[in-house]
Amino acid sequence: MDKLDRDIINILQAGFPLTETPYADIAVQLGINEGELLERLARLLEDKTLTRFGPMYDVQKLGGAFSLVAIQVPEEQFDKVADVVNSYPEVAHNYQRDHDFNMWYVLATETPQQIDQINSDIEQRTGLKVFNMPRLEEYFVGLQLKV
Repeated sequence: MDKLDRDIINILQAGFPLTETPYADIAVQLGINEGELLERLARLLEDKTLTRFGPMYDVQKLGGAFSLVAIQVPEEQFDKVADVVNSYPEVAHNYQRDHDFNMWYVLATETPQQIDQINSDIEQRTGLKVFNMPRLEEYFVGLQLKV
């Protein structure tokens, strides 16, 4: 990653212009053309420097639901259970922790009812109890990771 790549990431974290030509507008800020910006973004995604580039929607404002879920997974079953959990497109994140509850995932569903349906299905498929922890209150942090 060179300085321009870092500048692209830093500018995009600060916001995306809602204009008819957002990429061209960002390119002007960077002193490059729109094509170079798009090529660099494509490369950063392809080489996994960026794992995702796109909008973040508040699914609850659209009628859906979010929930954080934890499972105590025996170490020898971890990969198998992770495959089951990750098979659901509603799983936004799944990560391992060094804790008794060693698997944590976030569900983002179109309806609140789907949270319980998916968790119940995961319990049936894995034979393990899932612990659903829905969001009770929201706090906006405004996290930006400067590169």
